[in-house]
Amino acid sequence: MNSGHFKSFDGSTIFFREWNYQPQQKSIIVIHRGHEHSERLNDIAQSTQFSKYNIFAFDLRGHGHTETATSSIFMDYVRDLNSFSKFLGLKYDVKISDIFVLANSIGGVVASAWVHDFAPDIAGMALLAPAFKINLIVPFANEMITLGTKLKKGLIIKSYVKSTMLTHDPEQQKAYDTDPLITRSIDAELLIDLAKAGKRLVEDAEAIDTPALILAAEKDHVVFNKEQKIFYDKLDTDLKKYEVLSGFFHGILFDTGKEKVYDKIVDFAEKCFGRTHKTASLHTDRFSVKEYEDLQNNIGNNFNFKLQKFSLNNIGKISNGMAIGLKYGFDSGASLHYVYQNQPKGKLGFGKMMDKNYLNAIGWKGIRIRKEHLIALLEENIQKLKKEGRKIKILDIAGGTGNYLFDIKEKHPDSEIVINEFVKANIEIGEKVIREKNYQNIRFTNFDCFDPETYKKLDFEPNITIISGILELFGDNEMAAQAVKGAISISEKKSFIVYTGQPWHPQLKMIAYVLNNHQNKDWIMRRRSQKELDRVMKYSGVQKENMLIDDYGIFTVSSGGINS
Repeated sequence: MNSGHFKSFDGSTIFFREWNYQPQQKSIIVIHRGHEHSERLNDIAQSTQFSKYNIFAFDLRGHGHTETATSSIFMDYVRDLNSFSKFLGLKYDVKISDIFVLANSIGGVVASAWVHDFAPDIAGMALLAPAFKINLIVPFANEMITLGTKLKKGLIIKSYVKSTMLTHDPEQQKAYDTDPLITRSIDAELLIDLAKAGKRLVEDAEAIDTPALILAAEKDHVVFNKEQKIFYDKLDTDLKKYEVLSGFFHGILFDTGKEKVYDKIVDFAEKCFGRTHKTASLHTDRFSVKEYEDLQNNIGNNFNFKLQKFSLNNIGKISNGMAIGLKYGFDSGASLHYVYQNQPKGKLGFGKMMDKNYLNAIGWKGIRIRKEHLIALLEENIQKLKKEGRKIKILDIAGGTGNYLFDIKEKHPDSEIVINEFVKANIEIGEKVIREKNYQNIRFTNFDCFDPETYKKLDFEPNITIISGILELFGDNEMAAQAVKGAISISEKKSFIVYTGQPWHPQLKMIAYVLNNHQNKDWIMRRRSQKELDRVMKYSGVQKENMLIDDYGIFTVSSGGINS
């Protein structure tokens, strides 16, 4: 066994362990359950069943030898796993397709969120008693904890979980009770965020096509098994298995009879490593198409949505943001321009309060974070090009008003930027900014980004192309591929594509039944899962290299290299 540290997405130092490493060997990442740490995985990693695999594990934030403090944000743990997989690729030359994930309890939720949100092309995963819904024992405990987090920042809750709830084995019970590195408490805000993530993943499990083995513990008093079965039933893969382990407690990897569990995991892992990975295509996710058709057929349009639409149309105009949305469309560049500014304005006093609530909607919060992530990945690519001594040439194929590109222009005045936009009202807003700021080498064009002929008309050879927001509004993958290939056809060699996605949204029905789009129709979207979006991009010649996502799991920003 060897150990070391890796730098995670935010620069935090995370402790990890490695067992059995041999180049070209298949790899298993083990994610320990809450309260535990990677040292307790020694027996598993050194068992004969796992001897032919590279075994890797890291101590979650606030656990074991990782000195980085616990995070209250669940997605930080998912980002850590994503960072760890990249680290393994760089240090150990481990291919993502040669990775199998084994995760227990909270670790199972982390692994599930990773495959859902980041869509890594791993071989498969084994989720052992995944904590999609924790049994908090006390009635209304979730509500009380939520209230507690509002009353006391940094609230810590002592865990009710005892060793006798985890394993029947007396020696394992003693080892747990006497281990000084076991964490006996949990961050209350993290517990609430974990519950939200678990609910989201169970509801949207159809967006996951990663092969999965799910082992439930029959005598589990820590988490509920019902959600595990619902999750399993929804998974969009033909290689999956669900089994309830008779008599087992929650700590499956430490319970009596664990060797039989090892055999089940290894047997499934071998099937996963032996399968042929899906090729890139323009295939649409079935669940997404049905969801879109249901929205078109007005399914689920209840009285509440109708009342919201009536109120919006009759009093919404006293909120400046709603007024802009009603006039130009809530998906328009003009509307996003206002949302980015995030300065509540309205009429009659009450209008300003309405506007503040409007701008604080979770979707608009996510949009503002998306802008930050766009700028971050653009900056990353700009620095790569500058190191090569190349001039920065940026194309946005559907740039709206050009908002965030003006931030780039401020920081990199020598960059050349072309903003293509179909709606002339958006161009007028952007060109006004250009005149006021006296920017040079930045211009708008007015073409259809889905028309292949557009790219011949631009008279431009970009090395960074941005595809932001447009694919969230148009669900046709043939159209999407035409736009991507059109941009690639005029790009320099060794160029970058930065693209955004919306793999999940908690207000999809409300948006469809209450808000209007730029065509003054119902704003009905066919969302693409991240796996579908990446599949379309790969089919079109773009290989994803990096990705950022907000804490809610709504908007993603990815950066990829052009394969030509």
